[in-house]
Amino acid sequence: MAEPYVKKLSTVLLEAITDKDPLVQEQVCGALCALGEAQPAEVLRACEEYLWQHEKLAHPYRTMILRAMETVVSSHISDLDKDMARAVIFLASSEMTRVKDLVCDWQQAASNVLVAVGKQFIGLVMEEVLSKFQPGALPHYFVVQTLANLAASNVFGMVPFLTSILSTMLPMLGMAKHDTMRVAFCCALQHFSESTLEYLANLDQAPDPTVRKDTFATDIFSAYDILFNHWLQSREAKLRLAVVEALGPMSHLLPSEKLEEQLPKLLPGVLALYRKHAETFHVSKSLGQILEAAVSVGSRTLEAQLDALLAALHAQICVPVESSSPLVVSNRKEVLRCFTVLACCSPDRLLAFLLPKLDANNERTRVGTLQVVRHVINSAASQMEVRKPFILSSMRLPLLDTNSKVKRAVVQVISAMAHHGYLEQPGGEAMVAYIVQQCALPPEAEPQKPGPDSEDPATDSVRDVSISTLYLVSTTVDRMSHVLWPHLLEFLTPVRFTGALTPLCRSLVHLAQKREEVGADAFLIQYDSNVTLPSPYAITTRLLTVSSNPYLGDGRGAASLRLLSVLHRNIHPLLGQRWATTVPLLLEHLDEHTEETLSQKEWEERLLAFLRDTLAVVSDNTWICQLSLEMCRQLPCYNGTPQEKNFLYKCIGTTLGAASSKEVVRKHLQELLETARHQEEAEREGLACCFGICATSHLDDVLAQLEDFMRSDVFRRSTGIFNIFKDRSENEVEKVKSTLILCYGHVAARAPRELVLAKVESDILRNIFQYFSTKVLGIKVETKDPALKLCLIQSVCMASQAICSSAQAGSFHFSRKAELVAQMMEFIKAEPPDSLRTPIRKKAMLACTYLVSLEPALEERVQADLIRGCLHSVMGVLPEPEGEEDRQESLYLDTMRALEDLLTSLLRRNMTPQGLQIMVEHLSPWIRSPRGHERVRALGLSACLLQHFLEHLHVSALVPFHNLGLLIGLFSPRCADLWPATRQEAVSCVHALLYLQLGYEGFSRDYRDDVAEQLLALKEGLVHPDPAVLFHTCHGIAQIIAKRLPPEQLISLLLTLFESLGDPDKNCSRAATIMVNCLLRERGSMLQEKVPEIVSVLRSKLQETREEHVLQAAQHSVYLLASQHCAAVVSSLLGSPLPFDSHTCTLWRALALEPSLTAQVLGLLLEKMSRDVPFKETRAFLLSSSPGREATLLPLAATCALHEVLSALESGPAVLELYPQLFAALLLRVSCTLGVLLPRSLQAKERRSVGSAVAPRSLEPCSCAVDALQAMLLRGGNEDVVRRVELEGGWQLLRTSAGHEEGVTRLASAMAKCAGPRLPLVMKALVCTQSSVYEIQRVTSTAFLAELLNSNVVNDLMLLESLLDNLAARQKDTSASVRRLVLRGLANIASSSPEKVQAHGPQLLTAMIGGLDDRDDPHSLVALEAMVGLARLLELVKRQDLRSVLLHVAIRIRPFFDSEKTELRSASIRLFGHLNQVCHGGCEDVFLEQVVAGLVPLLLHLQDPQAPVTNACRFALRLCGPNLQHEELAAVFQKHLQEGRGLHFGEFLNATCKLLMYHFPELLGRLAATSLFYFKSSWEDVRAAAPMLMGFLVLHAEPEHQPQVDLEQITAVAPRPPALQLLLKDPAPLVRAKAAETLGRLVKFA
Repeated sequence: MAEPYVKKLSTVLLEAITDKDPLVQEQVCGALCALGEAQPAEVLRACEEYLWQHEKLAHPYRTMILRAMETVVSSHISDLDKDMARAVIFLASSEMTRVKDLVCDWQQAASNVLVAVGKQFIGLVMEEVLSKFQPGALPHYFVVQTLANLAASNVFGMVPFLTSILSTMLPMLGMAKHDTMRVAFCCALQHFSESTLEYLANLDQAPDPTVRKDTFATDIFSAYDILFNHWLQSREAKLRLAVVEALGPMSHLLPSEKLEEQLPKLLPGVLALYRKHAETFHVSKSLGQILEAAVSVGSRTLEAQLDALLAALHAQICVPVESSSPLVVSNRKEVLRCFTVLACCSPDRLLAFLLPKLDANNERTRVGTLQVVRHVINSAASQMEVRKPFILSSMRLPLLDTNSKVKRAVVQVISAMAHHGYLEQPGGEAMVAYIVQQCALPPEAEPQKPGPDSEDPATDSVRDVSISTLYLVSTTVDRMSHVLWPHLLEFLTPVRFTGALTPLCRSLVHLAQKREEVGADAFLIQYDSNVTLPSPYAITTRLLTVSSNPYLGDGRGAASLRLLSVLHRNIHPLLGQRWATTVPLLLEHLDEHTEETLSQKEWEERLLAFLRDTLAVVSDNTWICQLSLEMCRQLPCYNGTPQEKNFLYKCIGTTLGAASSKEVVRKHLQELLETARHQEEAEREGLACCFGICATSHLDDVLAQLEDFMRSDVFRRSTGIFNIFKDRSENEVEKVKSTLILCYGHVAARAPRELVLAKVESDILRNIFQYFSTKVLGIKVETKDPALKLCLIQSVCMASQAICSSAQAGSFHFSRKAELVAQMMEFIKAEPPDSLRTPIRKKAMLACTYLVSLEPALEERVQADLIRGCLHSVMGVLPEPEGEEDRQESLYLDTMRALEDLLTSLLRRNMTPQGLQIMVEHLSPWIRSPRGHERVRALGLSACLLQHFLEHLHVSALVPFHNLGLLIGLFSPRCADLWPATRQEAVSCVHALLYLQLGYEGFSRDYRDDVAEQLLALKEGLVHPDPAVLFHTCHGIAQIIAKRLPPEQLISLLLTLFESLGDPDKNCSRAATIMVNCLLRERGSMLQEKVPEIVSVLRSKLQETREEHVLQAAQHSVYLLASQHCAAVVSSLLGSPLPFDSHTCTLWRALALEPSLTAQVLGLLLEKMSRDVPFKETRAFLLSSSPGREATLLPLAATCALHEVLSALESGPAVLELYPQLFAALLLRVSCTLGVLLPRSLQAKERRSVGSAVAPRSLEPCSCAVDALQAMLLRGGNEDVVRRVELEGGWQLLRTSAGHEEGVTRLASAMAKCAGPRLPLVMKALVCTQSSVYEIQRVTSTAFLAELLNSNVVNDLMLLESLLDNLAARQKDTSASVRRLVLRGLANIASSSPEKVQAHGPQLLTAMIGGLDDRDDPHSLVALEAMVGLARLLELVKRQDLRSVLLHVAIRIRPFFDSEKTELRSASIRLFGHLNQVCHGGCEDVFLEQVVAGLVPLLLHLQDPQAPVTNACRFALRLCGPNLQHEELAAVFQKHLQEGRGLHFGEFLNATCKLLMYHFPELLGRLAATSLFYFKSSWEDVRAAAPMLMGFLVLHAEPEHQPQVDLEQITAVAPRPPALQLLLKDPAPLVRAKAAETLGRLVKFA
């Protein structure tokens, strides 16, 4: 070539640099850089020449070229020679200074090139730059900028030039009038100073170690004078900041005496900038450098500036932070660094300034000061050592501040103090107390705002910071151990520190463990010398009580128990071994649960068991009494936490129960009664629990104490005092009485059973009613206090339960039972019947439940009143609205459960059919209630009662269950109730009744009847909202009842059901009809004498209503008529107006009652449907191209009638008899009604029916035929076929012209799988239609038969040969669709009978190749089917049959690779893969040429926009690999092209091309030429892949094979347009980008 190859590539790319798309521009630059990686000098030269030659090129494009040059230079600076470097330097210098105006991007890019070259050729760069940096004239802005950047990037190279640069620059400073230029000079002086300081700090590595600081002092001072005295006064903020940035490093180079002289002016000047700038980072940084310089020279004038410095710096710290930007954060760090410098040189002056600021009331001032104090404590520890007391004393006022930001800052200061020994000083205890106090803050009260110090986590609250600080100080600061231990124990018991318990316990556990490691003496607490510490009893009480609510406060339960376990030696010496076992079990229980899953009751029982075990281990009465005393003392501490106080009461009861001193027990009980807050419900409950627990060991003492209290002066005095305010006194006395009554109840519940019976009436109940003052023994005084009522009910309930659970309960005669029941009933009746707001009726019914089971039995009248009263009180309660609180729902459920228990208890007293009947009679009005919620409750109660009756049934003799029919008649219609829950309960009732009958018949209780058990399976159908499903389930229930009902009960059941026909609930009425019909059908033979009565009742019901379910009763009459005059009935019904109304449909379905009759009806309907033509052409169709076919009336009516008859379950036998005729006729009826319209006379009716409220079945002809076909299959026992086709969407497809063929295919597949034995006759019927005059019927039958060949059933039924012959005969059909389906059927043999393919191989291949050559199909659909079929058959035919057609097929399908149709591309490529597969092992050499010819299309279509095509290419390439006869290439195809695996196309293409060029270098030209063809592809992705393939091929080709490629055609600029140049102008950015990328790869031929 005349010109260097790389230069030519670079030129093409440079021409494309002006592309408008940013991604393409980026790719072009990347390609230039790639070329530069291989030939940096050539690329740089090309860029240089291009820029010189195109001086009018716009600066944005010049900028991109310069950036590419910078990248190449930076990567290969060591490879450049001086000549090239000089050329680049000259170009960059020229570009940088071409225009005087600032064009930042362009000139900055040129400057960056100079800086990059300067890292290696600093002399050449300086020579060029200094030529434009001459004395007497202002240089270009970017000349100065370049000098500054050179100083930063090449310190050792630049510093030797600085002396001359500075001498030249200094006069220029006065000449600079524009702020922009001044900023550049400031930047240069800053970098010069920083480079000099770095040079001087690393003289051992410097090229000239003789350089000294004073070399630059004079020039720097001169520059300083101009910058400080003139430029710093500028109004331009940017210039002032540039000046101050430069002054910082310059101050280190000033002579010491000059710096000392300038400080009085310099520092105020810099400080003044704080007031002028919002962003102050640069000011603070410079100030810090100046202060360091001043301190390093021992400045004496700094002292005089301290006040101003401190004030300015302090103001900076106190500025509110509005942003968390990096500059703001950095500014604060620089300000704190200034404070560090001042703290090291003047600590006293600093503290004298800072500490008084802590007394300020301003939040910002105090927070900022605290942050400085913390920083100084950490950074100037040695200077602050002797000043610790002074700093500690100054914290007094900040400790009192309530502001959260101040608190956070104080905690951080205390943390720093802890690390540096401050807290060991006097006053340190206050700091510890402060931390604990902040740990106790409530979490929800903490604002989540960013803190003023961005070093801290922005969202941490004061509490979070304090908790982490306490733990860190306890665990990581060893010197704090003796400060915190045992001092932290003091904070355990005060209530105000409750919120801090968890962190306190964790810290104390760690401290205790460390002490224990030191030794026992260090661990044991000396309580005598630490009088402020809580006692062991106080610690035990506190930790145990707060553990009752274990997940509160970040898990304080586990933390408290761990601390208690660690302190065992300080609590009692005997507890260590036992607690080592019991405490871990409690902790494990907490770990297994969460706050939601933990049972509070179970957890408290575990804690009380732990306490009992502890008391048993100690077994010291003195210790136990002391513990109980402490527990009583702590009771008032928990007034704000009722749950914990309640638990503490239980602990007191447990502890008193373990005490042996009766005097102590009675004394504490008396005090508890006197001091309790009786107005609080939780406290009354807790106190009662305490008395009950204590009574387990001291029953007599507890009862005596309760009586003493009632008689005591305290009780009388309180009553007298209350009389001053009468209303209040009554209320207070009622509360005290409530407590006492509740105490008696708990005593009865918990006292030993052997002792309680003797005292329950004489002591407990007598005193309870004495307090209640009701008319049991004396004068009646009504109470208005619901709490007193509840306490009385609860106590009666507990007493009754205690009696019932006693071993002597059977012999106990409870004389007050009737009075108590009457009292409970009064309470129940007093409650409002329509709402539920209190638990009074629930607890009263629960009390009655226990009372009923005791002797003597209640009178029948009393029992009836009790049942009626309770039902009336509960059943009518209105359901709560949606969204009500869970507590109300829970109360309702508990109340219903109490009612259920009460009724069950009453039934238990009379376990006979009569007793059951009595209970159901009470429930009957509620079962028939018009209100749904009442019905569902009544049915639920009935189900429970029946189940209980069944579970406890004992039959001593075989007696009849005489009321079975009545009961089933009551419950069974409710199986269709509007409320789903009622339906479920009704089935449960019927199920129980059937088993009761079996029990009375003598079957054992564990006997399971198969028929009765079917009821449970039917429950699922009752949940379904579909009425059809619901009533079908009711029919099933009726069948089960009919099978198990005794004959003598049948008429009573029917009469009861007839009454239900008029039920206002239509669902129940329908259910009754269904059940009546089912019973008549199943058991009608037994009702011969009752038939007139039954018919009479049915007729009366038909006259009363026109409901459809009642009309069904007329079906029997229609059956009689049709059995005599079948043809006339059919003809008459066909004459009914279309669409058939519901009565007509009902009558049609009645004709299916008897098989022989049904067969006659079906035969007549088939004849009517086939006699007339299916449709007639309309005038519009004849005159235009749009379809217009109308269905004929008689076949349409016959189709509708067939559907109705076939819809009846009873038509099954007749369907089986006529199965093939029905199937074929209906399937072909479906096909010939596709797109057929209703007759005009019916279209208006159809539109009106669509708009009506209850639309009859659609009359659309095709849908009618499909529905009839479905019904026929269902009646023929092929439910699986219907279900399978439905799941696959086949029925919907059958109705549409576009999907009909697929629908037929799915139907045939389902028939083959689920109805094989039916196929021979069906096939015979369909074959007869192959010569139909209607093309669509031929298509339908061919599609069905073709799909049958896809199933193995054709072999089982020996249908293969006949099907093949039949299909082969249709190959010349005039319909392309038929010919296509024939090919599909022939190919299906591969699936159903692969072993038969070889025998028919030549015939099959001939048919398929004929399909490939089909010229009468303009859309190539026959060819597509042939390709798909061949792909299936290839591996199964004989190789000798295949060899002769292999090349013909490969050549014939090649044009389809690039077809516009996705299906053709996909099928042809996939077939090509199969052709490769069958070539393995015999004909690879013959086929290799075809593989090579197809390789490029396959590789490029991997980027095809359609997924099926890309998948086909993957498949084909994997199978092509072995035919290329190189394992490495095949392995690459297998690795990258697996199905379902993502493909990195570039990586795969690179690997493939590399191996192709290694193994087949001679193919380079051919492959490249084929790739060029796809440069014009219509698919963007393929067009983009083509240059990629070209690039990778050339990249991996050896130079000697270069002549194979016409590089001129690819890359030349003239005389003809090259391919890649055209792609660089492609409208798609992706294509242009890939073309540029390929040009970068063509560097291989450089």
